[in-house]
Amino acid sequence: MANPPQPSLGYSVTAVPSNPDSSTPQPEKNSVPPPTMLPGASRFPPPKLHQDQIPSPSFQNPRLLSPANGVKTGSPVPHLSTPPGPPVFTSPVRPAAVPFRTSPATPQPVAFSSGSTLPTSSPPHFSNGSIELQHQVPLATNDSTPFEESSCALFSARKVLKQKKLANVPSLGFGALFSPGGEISPGPQIIQRDPHRCHNCGAYANLYCKILLGSGQWQCVICQKLNGSEGEYVAPSKEELRNLPELSSPIIDYIQIGNKRPGFIPVSDSRMSAPTVLVIDECLDETHLQHLQSSLHAFVDSLPPTARIGIILYGRTVSVYDFSEELMASADVLPGDKSPTRESLKALIYGTGVYLSPMHASKEVAHKIFSSLRPFGLNIAESSRDRCLGTAVEVALAIIQGPSAEMSRGIIKRAGGNSRIIACAGGPNTYGPGSVPHSFSHPNYPHMEKTALKWMENLGREAHRHNTVVDILCAGTCPVRIPVLQPLAKASGGVLVLHDDFGEAFGVNLQRAASRASRFHGLLEIRCSDDILITQVVGPGEEAHVDTHETFKNNNALCIQMLSVEETQSFALSMETKEDIKSDCVFFQFAVRYANVYQADISRVVTVRLPTVDSVSAYLESVQDEVAAILMAKRTLLRAKNHSDVMDMRGTIDERIKDIALKFGSLVPKSKLHQFPKELSALSELLFHLRRGPLLGSIVGHEDERSVLRNLFLNASSDLSLRMVAPRCLMHREGGTFEELPAYDLAMQSDTAVVLDHGTDVFIWLGAELAADEGRSAAALAACRTLAEEITELRFPAPRILAFKEGSSQARYFVSRLIPAHKDPPYEQEARFPQLRSLTIEQRMKLKTSFIHFDDPSFCEWMRSLKVVPP
Repeated sequence: MANPPQPSLGYSVTAVPSNPDSSTPQPEKNSVPPPTMLPGASRFPPPKLHQDQIPSPSFQNPRLLSPANGVKTGSPVPHLSTPPGPPVFTSPVRPAAVPFRTSPATPQPVAFSSGSTLPTSSPPHFSNGSIELQHQVPLATNDSTPFEESSCALFSARKVLKQKKLANVPSLGFGALFSPGGEISPGPQIIQRDPHRCHNCGAYANLYCKILLGSGQWQCVICQKLNGSEGEYVAPSKEELRNLPELSSPIIDYIQIGNKRPGFIPVSDSRMSAPTVLVIDECLDETHLQHLQSSLHAFVDSLPPTARIGIILYGRTVSVYDFSEELMASADVLPGDKSPTRESLKALIYGTGVYLSPMHASKEVAHKIFSSLRPFGLNIAESSRDRCLGTAVEVALAIIQGPSAEMSRGIIKRAGGNSRIIACAGGPNTYGPGSVPHSFSHPNYPHMEKTALKWMENLGREAHRHNTVVDILCAGTCPVRIPVLQPLAKASGGVLVLHDDFGEAFGVNLQRAASRASRFHGLLEIRCSDDILITQVVGPGEEAHVDTHETFKNNNALCIQMLSVEETQSFALSMETKEDIKSDCVFFQFAVRYANVYQADISRVVTVRLPTVDSVSAYLESVQDEVAAILMAKRTLLRAKNHSDVMDMRGTIDERIKDIALKFGSLVPKSKLHQFPKELSALSELLFHLRRGPLLGSIVGHEDERSVLRNLFLNASSDLSLRMVAPRCLMHREGGTFEELPAYDLAMQSDTAVVLDHGTDVFIWLGAELAADEGRSAAALAACRTLAEEITELRFPAPRILAFKEGSSQARYFVSRLIPAHKDPPYEQEARFPQLRSLTIEQRMKLKTSFIHFDDPSFCEWMRSLKVVPP
């Protein structure tokens, strides 16, 4: 049976818990009707889409190819929440582009990936009843190390509470961060054969399965059914079975090298056959153009000889540059006021021009093209210039597809890997399809914007269908109308990034966008034990279509179609328990299937076992503060769509702190105040950083920039997500070493230099005394800049790196991100910032007098204002 249409494109939807009569309040959930049910879950009303959700084709009952997360027959179907398109960034400190450090062309290990939220609930699982077998051998003993510390699957706690009422307290919650494309260290075990799957639920055989040594049958950890192994698991002892990778390792990569796609030729360089087309705004003023030219020249020099690129310029027309002309920059020009006709594209593609060319043959031509660019010549305001970005992307898609566009629909001649279109935009799309009027005061602006949004989304979907990712790198001072451009990047699986200018940070992101490994045809399945219900998913995907997964008897996996599979993404999963847990442990299995740049089909299977406990204190001690904070932040940011929502979400953080103290804290003797649980002390501080930082605080002024940061955060890896929530503070020491300190303003000591990594920005602060000593200051600044480049080398988008001295006007950006602990009593300062004890009395007095009074509360003052005693 087909379900009603479900939300797609990574917008968040919340699933109603399988227990309708649960009375526990759930502040972090959106006030949206419950999602549609999988077959078998008929008692819940159909889901409604959030206003910012993009509807997708109707979904049918998922029948997956790989493990799903225990969506059982009879539980609600989770809502899909898709975060807005990829995030935007600001550009580098130095305006002019210079040769900069670039990240390696090989895939970059990143903790997690992100994207859209999917509402998910698992229907209840029916098992045939437990089978008692005398010779069943568990391969992993109960005392073996659980897998929660895997680099690609992180849980908010290492243990699960058995009592449903306490486990489902919404202010704390339980969940996981999963990174489908993350690099694993050490690398996963690799198997080049078909996996053994449970015939009932589709789960994969794993190290936690019980095996009948005589017959080789194995018992599924998800549904408890027995399955055959075609004799492969027959063995005289458990030790011999451990020689099989899937029975000894929690992470397995199954690889199928068979190629069924036409036109594929294996190559030694993974990017040789996946072209990158630059789509460049030609309506730039001279200063911006000079910086852009420097970044483009450096970009071409960074490419490997086998990389193929194309170059397209857009303004009122679309100019497609021809690499066959070696003596001059030559381009074929198409009108930009409407989509290109089939005849004009056919003349272009079948003509004599060369529009995609490998670097080893055309590097000099590319340099000549970039040098030939000229600034905008008319006296027209930046926002009023005609730019036909939509038409230019359509032409770029046609160039990438080439003659294959003439083949029958659905059969596309593909080279290995995802193709990329990278748009370098300095202003809004105001001409041709997908455009909006120059002025917001246009009488028909709302309708035209709505039409443009839909057109851009459809263009992004078309690009995704042809395995092409569209990244949009914006820079300059002209507003680019983020809401109109975001659907194009998001629907194709790309990112939208904001920069201050076209200088250093823009150039680094241009290089990293082209070099990052992107896999395609990604499908994520999540299965959990019957006791666990997935209520919400936030990440870069949408619920999978029925024709994309296999059929098992009772496959209740949550299935997510990923728009792309990259190291820089993660999915945030919110979970609840359906009822009190009787078993000693619960299981989770993640399976992600994708095609890599060589077009080999990879199935990565990750199996996790977590113990269950009755003791609340044992559970609190197992809570992973950073993972829990990221999950709370993603649920909160999903609802913070505008300035009004942001203000409301700050209030929900206050309520969350009070509720955690009430439910899990202790009453202070002779007082009505509650002590915040000492086991969660780091969590409370992380939430304070979230409340006052760029995501929810008042640091970011423009709503476009906040929107870009929000979209980036909702899809970001765990590492980047953590840094965006709470900055990391590193103090420079003599000899070039660094000491990590709490992110308090007490680190602003005049004789030191401090590096503050806040995810999308890295700040270098030089104290006044240090800055006065030219030699020491230069050495400290060089060491800090080197550190900043090293800790962000694999980050995409690359952050801007800003350096300034104590007392300068720019220093306010640094100060506003630190907790104002100088307002606390000395004993609290020393308890939270022990480095103070190493200062002399004179140094402490000098530090105390250096602070300027302002109204922002310190962490302790904030906690006390909530009637909660700080941990």
